Amino acid sequence: MSISLPRLDLTQIFCDVDDFYAAFETACQQCSQLPYDGAAKPYRSRLSLSEVMTIVIAFQGSGFRTFKDFYTCQVLPHWRPALPNLVSYNRFVELRPWSVMALIDFLPTTFGDLSGIRFIDATSVAVCHPN
Repeated sequence: MSISLPRLDLTQIFCDVDDFYAAFETACQQCSQLPYDGAAKPYRSRLSLSEVMTIVIAFQGSGFRTFKDFYTCQVLPHWRPALPNLVSYNRFVELRPWSVMALIDFLPTTFGDLSGIRFIDATSVAVCHPN
């Protein structure tokens, strides 16, 4: 099955994410005031969190409707040279939650310069106007 994808620069996405994650991880280690109590298992995988984030971000621009199709039809067969430590789809789904906080922090770094122009949807929402 061959699907025509928009041009994704996987290397650029990974470099941006990896640079961000290195700084993010350092900041988290410096700011952490909570001692590790052993209840939560530490992240352990041959696939780095930067690689997990890169795949999640690339999915958004891929044109695939489901993440499973994207991972099994695009990532596993075609991206192994770029990401040699790929894991199975099921294992990847287990790893994704580990990347959420870093992805949330990464998003604002992609906005670029703000122009001061804002778009607002003025549609009323019934919940906001109880009678």
